[in-house]
Amino acid sequence: MAAMRAVIQRAAWGRVRVDAEVVGEIERGLVVLVGVRRGDTPEDAEYLARKTANLRIFPDETGKMNRSVKEIGGEVLAVSQFTLYADTRKGKRPSFVQAADPDLGKRLYELYVELLLKEGLHVETGVFGAMMQVELLNDGPVTIILDSVDRTRPRRAR
Repeated sequence: MAAMRAVIQRAAWGRVRVDAEVVGEIERGLVVLVGVRRGDTPEDAEYLARKTANLRIFPDETGKMNRSVKEIGGEVLAVSQFTLYADTRKGKRPSFVQAADPDLGKRLYELYVELLLKEGLHVETGVFGAMMQVELLNDGPVTIILDSVDRTRPRRAR
């Protein structure tokens, strides 16, 4: 089953470098590592973008996580990362056969970024397919993993 994945980190700041040059940088907001799996569709990107923009993981005036990145006027640094689909079950070297081919990966990563922009967010990016160095100050720390397959799973009763 396909499932586009996002590792979302609440950040005081973040930046990504390619060949020692800063190519994307944010202040307060989210640093999101985005992985695309074989078989993912535009619907997967839409689900993740909507969830990313509206996920309430920033504190309100009482300190409770009750605000989204949109509500706080935060920014998003989105970085493609096919290694989110590493399979380490066999041997010592990860396999990446579940990761999407570069064409699909780039197309859905760029769609995810475009949809975040349509949500009214300021978005910075890395360079798809490049070797990158990602720096951030994880605030909290708060790290959330989203999988688009969750949109089809029934919610558990509380």
